[in-house]
Parts: sequence; structure tokens; C-alpha cells
Amino acid sequence: MKRNFLNFTLALLLLTSAALGQSKANYLSSKIDSLLQDDYFRNTLLSCEIFDLTNDSLLFKKDEKILLHPASNMKILTTSTALYFLGSNYNFTTSLFYDGRIEGNVLKGNIYLKGGLDPDFTSDDLENFAEAVEDLGIESIEGNICSDVSVMDSLFWGNGWMWDDDPYMDFPYMTPLNINDDCVQIIVTPGEINKKPTVEILPHSLFYTFENDALTTGDKSDLTITRDWIHRKNHFLIEGTVNIEDEPDTVQRNLVNTNLYAPTLLKEILYRDGINCFGIVDTQSVPQTAKKLYEFQRPFGQVIVNLLKTSDNLSAEMTLRALGLKFFGAPTSAKKGIKMIDSLITIIGLNPEEYRIVDGSGVSHYNLVNPELIVSDLKYFYFNRPELYNILRNSFPVAGVDGTLKHRMKTGLAYDNVHAKTGTLSGVSTLSGFVKSAGGDNIAFSIFVQNFVGSADTARNYQDKICEIIAEMK
Repeated sequence: MKRNFLNFTLALLLLTSAALGQSKANYLSSKIDSLLQDDYFRNTLLSCEIFDLTNDSLLFKKDEKILLHPASNMKILTTSTALYFLGSNYNFTTSLFYDGRIEGNVLKGNIYLKGGLDPDFTSDDLENFAEAVEDLGIESIEGNICSDVSVMDSLFWGNGWMWDDDPYMDFPYMTPLNINDDCVQIIVTPGEINKKPTVEILPHSLFYTFENDALTTGDKSDLTITRDWIHRKNHFLIEGTVNIEDEPDTVQRNLVNTNLYAPTLLKEILYRDGINCFGIVDTQSVPQTAKKLYEFQRPFGQVIVNLLKTSDNLSAEMTLRALGLKFFGAPTSAKKGIKMIDSLITIIGLNPEEYRIVDGSGVSHYNLVNPELIVSDLKYFYFNRPELYNILRNSFPVAGVDGTLKHRMKTGLAYDNVHAKTGTLSGVSTLSGFVKSAGGDNIAFSIFVQNFVGSADTARNYQDKICEIIAEMK
């Protein structure tokens, strides 16, 4: 009798759970299907999957298997793969060497900067390298300042990246010896009426030049700041008008010949500090006889936040190449890193041959994945690698709070609740991540909206509405 009662109770609980699950599924279907009746979706595709992690049940799906462009949702797969195969303690290492001999206060040899794919290396970090050279007690260098970029192939852009995205900072000319995001900061400050504004480019360097043809006026600002990208020169053009009452305008623009950017800045820092270098800035591998002077390491755990919160393309691409470097050696490449993403797809139970992945950031329109894959990735980490799931979730932008979601979902139950990665390309808007429902359930979701014309704002509004619907679910 007791066993029969327990069996009855268990069956009742299972039926109740199933009924609740079906009730939630019906709620989501009703709400989302109502949204999809809008004329916007006559020409625009929405692909979506929503999964209840707490109760291990599928709640909603629509065209979830259709292959679409992930945009920056590709960074979810790249970061997940790196967490799984590299771990958050993996180090991006930048090193300093010298060769030759020191005679008195003269180094009769070269200085070498060896790149290790660090995407967040800056001029401030480089100051420590200059101090290490100064500690040699020398006053001049008869050799060259060299960059060793042998750890990576020579492809500075990803497969399918578009030429007309140059010269914006989201499309850096990649090198294993990145510095300052392979960009410069340009600050334009209004001057007097009918006079040129003041232009400052940081960091100060002879690596680039600029031409200031802008004018300060009392009219609305109409300023253009670009680089001579057609000829691939580091010559910046500032044109148009600046209103006299405007605050200083600061933008970032990318650079070409970035293999030589860091060694040029190092040479200039040394000159500033009283050490003359009579050689040139060049690319050359570190010889085996060279002596190590200094080494700087940055753990992947520090890179993840910038990669996901601000959707940094350089961080994603360097992470992809770090995967290739660890498992297939130098010179690393995007293709080598993608082999490891394919391995993770296999581990989570799907077939990598059913998708096309060509970069780590999602910049390329060649990438083709779907919400089913993204949700399967999120589910795998939730159920099988909870320690990595926590790192991943905590690195996503938070609705209304930070990152690329700072200005979205600023009210309602989605606020400070949705942890999700955004993605935007022309005609593409994606959003995938986690949200807790009003009933206390942890939910994973992926929403791809594609094939629209004009601004992505409408697509984002629908994604936000779906997130709010999930958050309100009891």
C-alpha cells in the first residue's frame, strides 16, 4: 500500500510538472505569436529558441534550425570554447628580448618585442618594457627595434570582412603584437569662430600624420574624421564643421602596418627617456641567442569581460587564435582556432559540419549558425560545467546596467535580470543569454532577427519584448 501511494504521488508530481511546463509553453507561444503578427515580420525573419534550464524542458521554438548570421553572438561560441579548452587562467604573454653585447653605455644589438596575441596591451603596459631597457644602463642602441610577429599568420582581417568597414575601430588590422586596440584616439576641440578646431591624436607619435581642414562655426556640427584607407596610409583627414559650443569630440580610428606600431612607440618612449636608437623599426624573429629582459602576462579571465561586455572584436579574434596556438602551434590562424570550436560543437552533441564558422567575432557575413546551436551551448555549460557557466553568464552585458545592454530594458522585470550577448550587422540583430522568470526558473534563450532594412532598433525592441515576456512568466 505504501509503495502504491509513493508511486501515485510521484506520478502526480510528474503530471503536475508536465502541466506547468505546458502552461508556460502555451503562455510563451501565445504572447510571442501575437508579436509576430506585426507587419514588420512580413519581410523579416525571427528565429528563436527558449529553454527552461531549471526544469530541463523546451518552452518555445520557431525556425530555430535555420542557418543565419550570428553577428556578435558568434562571440558566445568563441568564449565558450576558450573557457572549455584554455580556461580563464590561460595567459596572453608579451615578451622583451635583446641580443648583441653591451659596451659601456652602448647596446651593440637589437631590441625585440615578441607578440603573444594580447588584445588589451596598451601604451601604459609598454612603459614597463621601456623601463626594463633603461635598467640595462645604456644610453644608445646601435641596432634595431624589432617586432617578432611569428606566432600568427599574416592575415590581418578575418575571412569575409568588408573593405568599406575601414577605418573604424571595430575592424582592426590584427597583429600578434597589438597595442591600444591597433587604433588611435582623435580629439577635436572647437576653436574660435571661422578658425580651425584643435586636433590631438593619442598616443603622440610620428607613426601617423593628420590634415586638419575642419572649421569652427556657429552652425550645427558636421564633422568627418577618417583615415586615408583607400591608399592604406596612416594619414588622418579631419573635415567639415564643429559648433563652437560643442564639447570636445573623441573618436577612435584604426591603423595599418600595425606590426610596427608597438616597436615605433617603444623607440619613441626610449628617446623621450634619453636613449637614442640609431637603427630602424623592423619585423624580425627573436634569435635563439637573445636574452629575455621582461615579460608581461594577461589572463584570459581579464580579457573575457571586454570581449563580451563591450563586444570587442579584437579580443574575440585573438582568443580564437590563442586556441589555435595552444593546440596546433605557431603560426596560429583563425582556421586552427575554428577547429577547436568545431570540437566543442561535437562535445555538446551537434554536428559542426552543419554550420559555417569563419571568424571568432561574428564580423563576417559568411558565418552561418542558428539559435538551436547557441542554446545548446548555453545548456551544456549550465548542466555540465557550472563553474564555467557562472563565468560566462557574469561576463554577459546586463539589461539596463552595463555593456551593450546598458541602454536597453531599463524598466520592468527584464531590468538587471537579462544577461545576454548582443549582435548587430547590416540587416542582422541577435540576442542570446539568460533570464530568470517571475516564477524563479532559469531560462536560456536565443533570438535571431534578420533580413530587415534600415535601423536595427525595431528588431531590438522585439527582442526586448520577448525578454520581458519571459521575465514575467510564472
